[in-house]
Amino acid sequence: MLAISLANSVPIHDQIVGEPRRLIACGQLRTGDELPPVRQLAADLGINLNTVARAYRELTEAGLLASTRGRGTVVIATVEHASGVDRAERDRLASVIGAALADAKIAGLTETETRQLVEGEMKRLWKTE
Repeated sequence: MLAISLANSVPIHDQIVGEPRRLIACGQLRTGDELPPVRQLAADLGINLNTVARAYRELTEAGLLASTRGRGTVVIATVEHASGVDRAERDRLASVIGAALADAKIAGLTETETRQLVEGEMKRLWKTE
């Protein structure tokens, strides 16, 4: 289910953190769905166990995953929050988005190219046309 590629220019750790986030946002991963065990994913990818463990730990600290004995790592987040997004979360998201946009500019992308990337990702996540 997780699309992780060793050939991708995005670091493996970042892919392992980003892919479940994307799948949760798209609704392809739902509360209660299981992720591959740390050892299995590390073995399947041929990477260090600590890389997977660190990525899973980040997702757990973000409130997206939970590890339970005997059940493994499961999704505990949903995309809908009854109370909406609080100010601290909005500030965090603005910071992350700002950093990503700065990275795009530093990498030499034009404003138009950056907008196309952002709009493409939004269409994938919100399933709009």
